[in-house]
Amino acid sequence: MGNGSDHLHGGMELGYARVSTTKQSLDRQLDALAAAGIGDERIYVDKKTGTSVDRDGLNQLLAYARRGDTIVVHTLDRIGRNLREVLNLVHDLAEKGIGVRSLADPLPINTADEGMGRIAFLLLALFAEMERTFTTERAAHARAVADAGGRRIGRPVAHSEDKIEYARLLKAEGNSLGVIAAKTGIPKTSLHRYLATDSVGEQA
Repeated sequence: MGNGSDHLHGGMELGYARVSTTKQSLDRQLDALAAAGIGDERIYVDKKTGTSVDRDGLNQLLAYARRGDTIVVHTLDRIGRNLREVLNLVHDLAEKGIGVRSLADPLPINTADEGMGRIAFLLLALFAEMERTFTTERAAHARAVADAGGRRIGRPVAHSEDKIEYARLLKAEGNSLGVIAAKTGIPKTSLHRYLATDSVGEQA
C-alpha cells in the first residue's frame, strides 16, 4: 500500500480505498484500482477499526499528492462521509490542481475532465445545494405550522418546580396520572420520570 515517499512532480494516479464498517471488504475496491493500473505502492487505505474509522490513509494521501496528480477511487463516496464533505474535499483538491476520478459511479466522474465527468460532478454539487435548500425550507415550514397551532418545535421547556410539586401533591391524594396530567399540563411520560421516586405508582 502507499508508502508516502516524497515525489516532486505531479502527473501520477494515486488510489484510495475505504470501508466504514467492520463487515465491509476492501477487496472489491482494491481489485478495481489494480485493474485501472494503479500499483499497491500508490494505493492508500482506511478501514474500520474498533469504534472509529481510521483516516490516516487519506491524510497521508493528501499530504503526498501534488499538482497534476489524480486521486482514483472506486466510487466518489469513499473520500467522504457525506455528499457535502465529498464536494468540499474535491473543491479543495481542484484549487491545488489535483483531480479526482471515480471508476464505478453510475456516471464515472473525472474532475480534471472538461467533458461529461466534469458535468456529473457539477450536478452532484447542484443536488447537494438543492437538498440544503429543501431542508431549510422544510424546517421553516414546520416552524410556521407549529407557531400557527401554538406549538413549539425543538426541545420542550422544562416544567417548573411548582408544577412538579403540585403533581406530587395530587398523586399523594390518590389521583391517577391522567387526572394529574390534565390538571398540571405535564405529559404522562414526564410524570413517570418526576414521580419515579414515589413509592406508589398509579396508572390512568
